[in-house]
Amino acid sequence: MKKYISPIFWGLCFVIFTILVKTYDVQPLGAEGSLIGFANLNTSVYTMLGENHFCYMATQIFGILALMVAALFAAAGLIQLIKRKNLFKVDRQILMAGIIYLIVILLYILFEKVPVNYRPVVFDKGLEPSFPSTHTMLILTIFGTAMSAAGLYIKSAKLAFWAKVLCLVIIELTIVFRLLSGVHWFTDIIGGLLISICLISLYKKLIITEEK
Repeated sequence: MKKYISPIFWGLCFVIFTILVKTYDVQPLGAEGSLIGFANLNTSVYTMLGENHFCYMATQIFGILALMVAALFAAAGLIQLIKRKNLFKVDRQILMAGIIYLIVILLYILFEKVPVNYRPVVFDKGLEPSFPSTHTMLILTIFGTAMSAAGLYIKSAKLAFWAKVLCLVIIELTIVFRLLSGVHWFTDIIGGLLISICLISLYKKLIITEEK
């Protein structure tokens, strides 16, 4: 159980933060008068940063790249399954990534069905849930797990190093650009970051557990 202290800690941080977002300084200052937590902080940051279409489109592209990385994991796992004819003989890094991605999908559905905050902007569909930033969660989690597996599947040490650097750059740009895009509140990004750290940490611990 001690091995899971890190993901448990970050998971609790996310739960506590979510409760605070739902209960602290809740005011009808969102789009169409929707209620938002940390209202003064969120509106101040939003007013200061505004909206940026370039940053929004950049994060959309990052999201597509993340899905492509996930598809590569899935394809590699399928090939191994066909060759080895046993699910449990598929590389643990791939199996554990599949579990983490499944959790991401379930969380995505959950927060779409159970809104905590709504976006500061209104799209064609009307008000949309925005907490946590599931886009941030998706990109950070996929590229975070990819960083952990890069050394195993990329034989060239130099190429593996730069692949990790690229993943890290995309992660950092996603956090900054998603905030600057203006489609999320500040607390949405923090929520997405916390749950991503939890999931990436869990992935690393699951691999260690399997190895031992």
